[in-house]
Amino acid sequence: MTKDISVPFCYIKRGYYYFSRRIPSDILHHYSSIRVTYSLKTKSVRVATNRALSAAAQLDDYWLKLRMENDQLPIQHLAITDPARNLIVKPTVIDLGPKLSEAVKIYIRLKGHNRPKTFAASAERACRYLKEARGDKHLLDYNKSDATAFRDSLFERGLTGSSVARVFGTIKSIISFVANESGLTLVNPFMGVYFDSKIGVNARQPISSTDIRIIQKACFEQDDDIRWLIALVADTGMRLAEAAGLHVDDLHLDDGAIPFLRIQPHPWRRLKTEGSARDIPLVGSSLWAAQRVLHSVGDGVHAFQRYNLTDTTNANTASASLNKWLKQTVSEKPTMHGFRHSMRDRLRGVECPTEIADQIGGWSSSSNIGQSYGSGYSLEMIHKWLSAAVDPS
Repeated sequence: MTKDISVPFCYIKRGYYYFSRRIPSDILHHYSSIRVTYSLKTKSVRVATNRALSAAAQLDDYWLKLRMENDQLPIQHLAITDPARNLIVKPTVIDLGPKLSEAVKIYIRLKGHNRPKTFAASAERACRYLKEARGDKHLLDYNKSDATAFRDSLFERGLTGSSVARVFGTIKSIISFVANESGLTLVNPFMGVYFDSKIGVNARQPISSTDIRIIQKACFEQDDDIRWLIALVADTGMRLAEAAGLHVDDLHLDDGAIPFLRIQPHPWRRLKTEGSARDIPLVGSSLWAAQRVLHSVGDGVHAFQRYNLTDTTNANTASASLNKWLKQTVSEKPTMHGFRHSMRDRLRGVECPTEIADQIGGWSSSSNIGQSYGSGYSLEMIHKWLSAAVDPS
C-alpha cells in the first residue's frame, strides 16, 4: 500500500487507487468502522482525483446533515418523532454520469430540435466508433488513454485527418454538454488530443479558366438540368447544396434591372451558416442556366427536382454524378467544389475587395468583426465586381 499525495484521500494498492478517509469522532457512533475505505476502480490519476473529490464532497454534506440532526433542538421533548434517533446510514454513491449510449440520446433530444437528420446521424456514428474502440462507459470512466487509443482506431479505419477532427469534435461536444446537464465536474479527456488533420486529405484545387470555358461550352451544348446546375455554380461560386436546393421563386429574372438568385434556408435544405443567406447577381453561364430552369420547370417547386425527391436535398448524389461528368469532360480532375476556389481566385484577379468577395461566396470572416455590421453591399456593387471576375476582358 502506497500513499499518493497527488490524489487527495487516496492510496495505491496493486496499481489501483483506493479512497480512504477517517470518520470524525463526533459522528463515529453512526458507523461500524473508524474509516471509510473502498476502491475507486481506476489506475488513472485524473479519474481518481475526480472520484475522490466527488466522494469527499458527498461525505462532507452527509456528515453535516448528521451533525445538524444530532443537535438538540429547542423543546425537542415536545416532538412526536425524533428523526435523529432513526437515522439510516446510507453508503456513499459516486455519480459517474450516464453511459455514452445514454449521453448521445440526451444530446440529440436536447440539441437536435430543428436540426437536419445528419446531426443525429453524425452524433450516433461518432459514439458507435467510440463504443467499438473503448466500450460503452460512464462519462467519468473515460480517460486520456481512451482518447488516444480512439484516435488511433479512427485512423486504422481509414478515416482522413479532417474526418477524425469532425468525429472528435462531436464526441467532445457530447461529453461536455451532457456532463454540464448532469452536474458532473470533469476534465474532458478528448480535449487536446493531438493528430494531424491533413493526413489523407487531398487539397481541393481551383478549376483553371481554360477548363471552366470548356465545361461551360459543354453545358451549353448538352443543355439539360444537370448541365444547368453546373453552369449555375460555375459563375456564382455558390455551394452545390445551395444550388441543388433552390426553389424556383429564388430565381429573380424580372424583378429589376439586375437578375439575381436568393440563397435562403428551406425546409428541405438548410444553410451552412447564417452568413450564407445572400443575393447573388446572375451573370455569364449562371444567367443562362437560370433562364433555362425557369423556362423548363413548369409548375414545379424545385429548380432541380431530381435532387429533391425526398424531404431533404440530396447534395451527395448530385456531387457524385456531377464530379464524374466533370472528370470526363476535361483532362484535369476537377470537382464541383473547385468552382468555389476558382471564384475566389477570379475575384482576386480583378482586385475585388475582400468584404465583397466574402459576401458573394457566403464566406464568414471571424477576424473582421465589423463585417457583421450593416446590411452589406448593394446588388449593384456586387454585380459590378462579379461581372468583372466572370468576364475580365
